[in-house]
Amino acid sequence: WTALAAAQLGEGDRAAHLFDMLNPFTHASTEAGVAEYKVEPYVVCADVYTAADHVGRGGWTWYTGSASWMYRVALESVLGFTKRGESLSIEPCVAATWREFAIEYRHRSSTYAITVRNPDGVSHGVVRVEVDGHEVADRVVRLADDGSRHEVVVTMGEVRAGDEASSAGKASA
Repeated sequence: WTALAAAQLGEGDRAAHLFDMLNPFTHASTEAGVAEYKVEPYVVCADVYTAADHVGRGGWTWYTGSASWMYRVALESVLGFTKRGESLSIEPCVAATWREFAIEYRHRSSTYAITVRNPDGVSHGVVRVEVDGHEVADRVVRLADDGSRHEVVVTMGEVRAGDEASSAGKASA
């Protein structure tokens, strides 16, 4: 919940750090990490212990509530991918060091190749959205079921005060 809250507050560095703390892959990326974590490295666990004899050990694995919430925090809150009906918005809240990431999304017969660029190293704020080379004024992608591949480019940057079309629901810098 804290990672979700950090993302909703626009604190991308903190949200990404907290997400990494929860991510089983970061606990099991080395032999020493596997020995400390002691649970499946491909399953989200509900607990990572801090008690002296068990620091870093995972617990309550295969707890589906944790897995589904982690997925939502990653996709919706950190990467900013939000689908509502036939519309898609991308409003990331990421670590400022993230310069680019990509998502490929399939909507019925269509594919959306989404590239998010962060040239200025900000944690949140979207200044431009393009679909197939055309800027979308309201920054909302209208999804089509046309069997085509669509290229979406989202550019992050510092949002000017009063720019209501961007970063809805995020705290301003």
